[in-house]
Amino acid sequence: MSIILNIDTSTEIASVSIADNGVILASVLNAIQKEHASFLHNAVKDVFSSLSLNINNIDAIAVTNGPGSYTGLRVGMASAKGFCYALNKPLITVGTLNAMATAGLHAAKETAVQSTLFCPMIDARRMEVYTAVFDSNMLEILPACAMVLDENSFKEMLSKNKMLFFGSGAIKWSSICTSENAGIINELEITTAINQLSYKKFINNDFTDLSYSEPLYVKEFFSP
Repeated sequence: MSIILNIDTSTEIASVSIADNGVILASVLNAIQKEHASFLHNAVKDVFSSLSLNINNIDAIAVTNGPGSYTGLRVGMASAKGFCYALNKPLITVGTLNAMATAGLHAAKETAVQSTLFCPMIDARRMEVYTAVFDSNMLEILPACAMVLDENSFKEMLSKNKMLFFGSGAIKWSSICTSENAGIINELEITTAINQLSYKKFINNDFTDLSYSEPLYVKEFFSP
């Protein structure tokens, strides 16, 4: 038995959830990105109250560490580290793009083939996205990066493989992509994927040192 508090404030939709052995027991979502900071701690309180569960009884805290919104990443990471420190619980970090890719694999399980590649995209304004590419075994083909999209993006991969694109950045990609090997997944259930990945890390004792944990910004971050 492992009860994990999972926090995700890295993208447009934030989530706080509690899972037992990777199965969600309770979750709360927030779709107003500017309100993720004020949402987070109330959401944590709400999910524990809904289960009549004491926060001291959890086994770990997991947080998505990016890439994504700079402010959202800092809010999530700082809160998760604070909970871990106060409760003396281990920290688990889950890559946002990894979680999106896992969710994309689940969404496409009826149509994807072994050679299908999965490409999560997070809108980074203008024609830029945070992205990565994974194979059907969720092995990283292209590491997380910031990419300015044009008609030649992923040209070589698309010439050899079917690719599925999803996430907030896939909308603008679909407007310029003409390859018949490209497909778009419109609906993504990332919260379930986060819980599954954090549980997998928990049973493998794959924890992150509190002193060295930091968001994965991908692009260099400049503080005002």
